[in-house]
Amino acid sequence: MYAVFWKEIRSFLSSLIGYVVITVFLLMTGLFIWVFKDTNILEYNYAGLEQLFSIAPLVFTFLIPAITMRSFSEERQQGTIELLATKPLTDTQIIMGKYMANLTLVVFAILPTLIYYYSVYQLGSPKGNIDNGAVVGSYIGLTFLAGIFVSIGLFCSSISRNQIIAFIVGAFLCFFMHWAFNYLSNLSIFFGKTDDLVQKLGINYHYLSISKGKIDSRDVIYFLSVIFLFIWFTHVALAKRKWA
Repeated sequence: MYAVFWKEIRSFLSSLIGYVVITVFLLMTGLFIWVFKDTNILEYNYAGLEQLFSIAPLVFTFLIPAITMRSFSEERQQGTIELLATKPLTDTQIIMGKYMANLTLVVFAILPTLIYYYSVYQLGSPKGNIDNGAVVGSYIGLTFLAGIFVSIGLFCSSISRNQIIAFIVGAFLCFFMHWAFNYLSNLSIFFGKTDDLVQKLGINYHYLSISKGKIDSRDVIYFLSVIFLFIWFTHVALAKRKWA
């Protein structure tokens, strides 16, 4: 697993992918936090990072599938997936190595946003007037969110040798898993009956819950379960490739 992990990390660092990911994420979130008038934090009367954690899922919906789309699709296009399969590695080790490498890259993109936290902390009146519990919870929720999106992206990359198709399907599934259940809960067949249950099936419900600063075991179990589910889907897809 570690060999695959370091191979992927070196691949990211030796190309522009890693640097582009970090730059795009910081640029997009920075524009919404400090530049765009409707979301500019300087226009608000209280110190917080709600804008960052509100826009980050939307940015990740497109950014993370763009990172993961090459994980297996490129291997299949170049014919190196068969070579990788001959190594003394199990499918689980290959998947987890690629998963951890992609997630590490996303975490590297998140870390520089601590500068935003420091800036808001200093701008508070009085200084430090910010809900630190909510910020910590939001960062934990954002990391779990990234974990789910990476697992979805890997699955989509494993079922198609075309990177563009893997990106499109990945972006759609990320959007669906995060927001679709909120919209579905408003349908007449669910509203007022099981709408709350439908909402709990989506990522957004648990992401907002953990962002309040209270780490609920039910939210953690949800995130880990969805990650495990899509990693298992990826394992099945690779197993079918071997059978074929």
